[in-house]
Parts: sequence; C-alpha cells; structure tokens
Amino acid sequence: MESWRNRKTLILSRAEMIGLLTPAEYNGCVEQAYRMHGERRFYMDPKGHIVLDKYPGEWEAMPSYIEEPEAAACKWVSIRERNREKFDLPTVFSILIYTHPETGFPLAICDGSHHTVMRTGSAAAVSTKWLARKDSKILAIVGAGHMAAGVLATCNEIFPWEEVRVWSRSQGTLDHFVKQQQPLFPKLKLLPSTNIEQVVRGADVLVTVTPARAPIVKNEWITEGMHIAALGADKGGDQELEGTILQRARIFVDDIRQCRTDGEINVPLSQKLIREQDIAGEIGEVIVGKKKGRTSEKEITLFDSTGIALQDSATIPLEYERALAAGVGIEKKMIST
Repeated sequence: MESWRNRKTLILSRAEMIGLLTPAEYNGCVEQAYRMHGERRFYMDPKGHIVLDKYPGEWEAMPSYIEEPEAAACKWVSIRERNREKFDLPTVFSILIYTHPETGFPLAICDGSHHTVMRTGSAAAVSTKWLARKDSKILAIVGAGHMAAGVLATCNEIFPWEEVRVWSRSQGTLDHFVKQQQPLFPKLKLLPSTNIEQVVRGADVLVTVTPARAPIVKNEWITEGMHIAALGADKGGDQELEGTILQRARIFVDDIRQCRTDGEINVPLSQKLIREQDIAGEIGEVIVGKKKGRTSEKEITLFDSTGIALQDSATIPLEYERALAAGVGIEKKMIST
C-alpha cells in the first residue's frame, strides 16, 4: 500500500475550478447537502464571523463534515468592502480546503470564488424545484453581480423560463450582466431593468442576491403563489425583504441556527414581526419527506438561504475528482518524508 506520506495536495486556481461541474451537477450536490442535513448525517456549526473596526468587512469560517459523500472541508472567506476602489481586488476572496476525513490529509486547496457562485445559485435552484409552483414561467433576479450569474445558470436547469427579469441599481452592471450571460443562454429572454418594482411584480419565482442592509423588495409587489429565494442576507442586520412579506409566507431555512442570527429572518425576528415557531422548517426536511413544502397554488413560499458549509463539503469531492481526471492544477507535497 502506498504511504500517505507520498501523497500530494492539489492546488487549484479560480480558472481551473471553472467548468469542472455542470450547473445541473452543482444542483445535485447542493440537494444532497440539504438531504444529509435533513437526515442529520453531518457535523457543522454555524459560520463564524470575525469583524474588525479597522477594515470594513469581515472574515467567515465555514467548516463541515458530511457522511455521504463522506468528506470534510473548510471555507475561509475574506470580505473587504474597500478592495475594488483601493486595491483593484475583488470584494470577496474565499479559499476552500478539502481534507480526507480519516487522516485529515489536505487533498486540495482551492480558490472558492467560482465554486461559491455556483453552489449559492444552486441553493435558489433547489428551493425552486421543491417549493415553487410547477407551472412557473417568469424568473426575477434582484441583483446582477457575480452571484446572479450562478443563479441564472442553475435555475435555468429547473424550469423552461419564458422570461428572466434582472434588476440592478446600476445600468452599467446590468449591461455587463446581459453582455456576459445572453450569449451563454441564447434561447432565454433576458429583461434587464433599473426599476425593481417592474422586475418583481408578477414573477413566479423571485431570487434576491444583494448585500442590502434595509428592505428593497416591498410587500405590495408580492403576489399569491410566488416563491422567493432570499440569498443575500448572511450576517446580522442584513435584510432584503419587507418584514411583512415574511408574515404572509410559508418560510423555510437552510439551517435555523445560522438563519436566526444571519439570515433574512434575523431582522423580522428581532422586531417580533415573526416568531421562530412561525418557521415551517428546514429545506432538508422537505427533501427527505419530514415536512410538507408548498401546500397550495396560492401560497407564498420563502426560502431563507444563508449558505451553509455543508454545501461545500458535498460539492468539493466531485470537483476534486474532475480536476484530477482533467490534469489541472498543481500538485504539491506538503509533508516531508
């Protein structure tokens, strides 16, 4: 048997991570993460935050272990709000470390940016599969940054959309989004707009993916039967939706321990607009049949996704396998003989 001392760690850049999995495969991995969560076959604490007054932004630490596929991973996320203007760097960096569960050997160290865009999009897609009306035809995406690209790619696997509306405050951001995405989806009708009400009203599925610290989506725009996937809120004080929307909706979360402090529900809970017992359940419970999802065609369903570390440990084994097969990345010996 080959000694583990001779094993090498695979190091992968962002460019090398792109294309390893299809959007449908990301959806499958994330659904498996939620399934394991629903069956309680995992180990994961809520994400840790380190915030310094000195540098606007934060660090997030996201370790997890999943039983099937058996894997352990930790993502270290750096968010620095002045990076673009001061240093010509992205606002968000993330590094993903994939370890062999039995030995703790570092199998891979990967850039986490593309991976996070796709598995975040898959959160919306999987919730749409399980909670949206089956006749959904109009998708609205509020936010047109990197994460919106992941939302579009993964949600496109769920329904044959007749139109996809996209909102941003910035016309330049919208123009860039359409220029990048329309060639990838030539059959999709992409409708960009800086008018958020126009984008939201009448949509069957609404995905919000902004860093808003105050509500930008109004209750009066939300119609019966809509499914909402709120992805943007991932720390205390974040909020994209008017709290009264949550009073009307059947609410599911990815992980209640994390969402109560970091998710879309955090502000309405603190304002006592809703109570924790008003939450219908976690999406994994719907997938494994412990809880009922949508109960009527007129019901408004809402999925609060903070992004859980389990999504990473469920996805990285397949990315690693594909990278080895493709011969990409650099292998580095990390342990001396």
